[in-house]
Amino acid sequence: MRIAANYMQSFIANIFKREGFSQAESSVIAATLIDADLRGISSHGVQRLEMYTQKIAAGKVVPGSHWHILQETKTSVLIDAQRTSGQLVAVFTLQQLIQKAHKNGIAIGVVRNATHFGAAGYYARMAANAGLVGISATNTNPLLVPPHARVPFLGSNPFAFAFPTTTEPFVFDAATSTVSLGKIEVLLKNKKKVPGEWAIDAHGKIEKDPQAILAELSQEKRSGGILPLGGKDEANGNYKGFGNALVIECLTALLAQGSFSADLGNGNYDISHFFLVFDPALFGELTLLEKNLESMLARIRALQQNEAAPGLVPGDKENQNYLKNLTAGIVIDDTTYAEINKIAAKLGLPSLAVTEKREEDGLNDKL
Repeated sequence: MRIAANYMQSFIANIFKREGFSQAESSVIAATLIDADLRGISSHGVQRLEMYTQKIAAGKVVPGSHWHILQETKTSVLIDAQRTSGQLVAVFTLQQLIQKAHKNGIAIGVVRNATHFGAAGYYARMAANAGLVGISATNTNPLLVPPHARVPFLGSNPFAFAFPTTTEPFVFDAATSTVSLGKIEVLLKNKKKVPGEWAIDAHGKIEKDPQAILAELSQEKRSGGILPLGGKDEANGNYKGFGNALVIECLTALLAQGSFSADLGNGNYDISHFFLVFDPALFGELTLLEKNLESMLARIRALQQNEAAPGLVPGDKENQNYLKNLTAGIVIDDTTYAEINKIAAKLGLPSLAVTEKREEDGLNDKL
């Protein structure tokens, strides 16, 4: 089904306000979720609402809590998030880094004691929209099974990179595992099997059932899990995906002096974030750099001469989805619709109205 984006954003903001956030804070959180849905990244959109409300109820996310700066220089900042919304502290950190980078050329931010911040690309895009290059990353609960192991140790550990252009920024946003956990959740809600070799069970065998994967990862002692980029076999380069995830762990948990992904859960809920922002004008005139980037991307798109599957670069699908969904409304599945209404009823809010019933073109999502 489709829901008008502005209406959905207002509806979700009201839910977070009832959960204890201010109106301004609720609007920021809702905006990040709707932005993901508009771009076709439903794994990080409103389907995550139930997860957030559960974390609030369990005290893992604390409305009304406020971060504080632990250490700061002209080009860096270390922040304790105090378990507030990951979206709120991430937006604040980017605002600080953008100011520092405009003044000093570069700025790095690390956040400890944080919570899930949604899609990493949202924050990298903030920097690019300010004419800067942005990188954002986070560790997560243990999901990724290292090569030759049977239990997860690292998180999906996504990172995003954004570079400004004269139109929409070039954005790459992806997990360092084959997929994020949210992709598995979306498949389950839509009653679909895993289409690729994304995960293994406790015995090291490829698992295609999303319900089984999520069940393994919901245990106190997790077993099985999501594979690194490159899949199960070293011959396919899985050590590279594992290495990338390990690098993100160093930039987040290690620098923040927080819990490593393997130690999250069981009383530890301190996710860590990393952000880097720099001014590309340090190396050349921004307009020339933007023109050169646009030229390179155009050349890549032109390589694939197949009208049925035109050449694409990272971010193209998201931009296409954004334009379509901004007009037609965002797509949500029946399960998420029911979850949202259940949460709304519990908080004394009206049910969510449907703009258009039934989306026929399948999952509006990317890997």
